[in-house]
Order: sequence, then structure tokens, then C-alpha cells
Amino acid sequence: MCGEDYNRFGELRMIMHQIYEFKKGIRNLVLCTVTPQCAEIIKARLERQGIGFLTQAVGGSKVNLFFGNSSCLDAAACFVDKPLNLLTPEEDYMLGTMLGYDIRMQCERFCRRRAMV
Repeated sequence: MCGEDYNRFGELRMIMHQIYEFKKGIRNLVLCTVTPQCAEIIKARLERQGIGFLTQAVGGSKVNLFFGNSSCLDAAACFVDKPLNLLTPEEDYMLGTMLGYDIRMQCERFCRRRAMV
């Protein structure tokens, strides 16, 4: 196994755990930033398991792969049509909350970002 294969294996193990957490109801939405090769493998697995997903290119070497609850994916699709660093403070807050980030920290982040606008 070469270094690239080992890194890909590590990425895939983490994703399999996130799929497990989604199926157990721990997460409603998951975001993974992976290589395009890994994204294809993961998308095939998600399709086999009937889990919806959304992809977003991040330059040539990475892909953001969102998967989870269909209503969360529908909401995310409304604003992930641009790079994540260009989200408005409101969009950033909403996405972070849907991904299950700590609410207090999301509120602090939102207030900091709003003060910069």
C-alpha cells in the first residue's frame, strides 16, 4: 500500500464511521472534504445505501461532499453554490448548526462575522 492509498484508506474509514452515525440518528448532515477519487467511492456507497448527497468542487484536488437528511441537503443546496468562505454570516451559522457544531460557538462565530460586515 503506497502513501496515497494509505491516506485514502484513512479518509474512507472516517467516512464509514460518519455514515454509521448518520444511520443511527446522531448526525443529520455530514460534510467531508476529500479527493475526487474518494468522493466517487463514497458516492457509490451512499447511493447503494439510499443516502442523499451533494458535491461541491474545491479547486482541482478536493471535493466537499455533503450527505444526510434530504431536508438538510435541500436547505444546504440553497447556499453551497459558492465557496464556503464566501457564505454570509447567516448562511455560515445555518450550515454549522445543521452540521451539529456547538451552538454557543456558532453564536459567537456569527456575532464576530456580523461585526465584520
